[in-house]
Amino acid sequence: MNTAPATLTVFYDGSCPVCVRDRRWYKKLEGRTDERVEWLDITGRDDELRQQGIDPDKALRELHVKDAQGQVHQEMAAYILLLSRVPLLKPLAWLIGLPVIRPSLAWLYHRWVARRLGSRID
Repeated sequence: MNTAPATLTVFYDGSCPVCVRDRRWYKKLEGRTDERVEWLDITGRDDELRQQGIDPDKALRELHVKDAQGQVHQEMAAYILLLSRVPLLKPLAWLIGLPVIRPSLAWLYHRWVARRLGSRID
């Protein structure tokens, strides 16, 4: 059995039903691949996040993905990296990266997260 480290580590909010649903959706579309994705629920892991250089509050507000070299990608860059690994999702990753689309999507995403976390975070 291959015990190679994960190619990507995705830090996600396991207390968010949409985040959990999106994780299942991704895993279904991902299929069989040589690259591994480790999904790390950030709930209650503030110290672990800080050790990896990730602000826990920011981790709740935007997606963080760590690549095989240890670099942490945030927000839309994290989505592009994650989606570009799956052949079916590569066009979506490309679309998200377009200069007009990327900032608009980031703005919408932040508004949705702020609304979702409104009662949990100031």
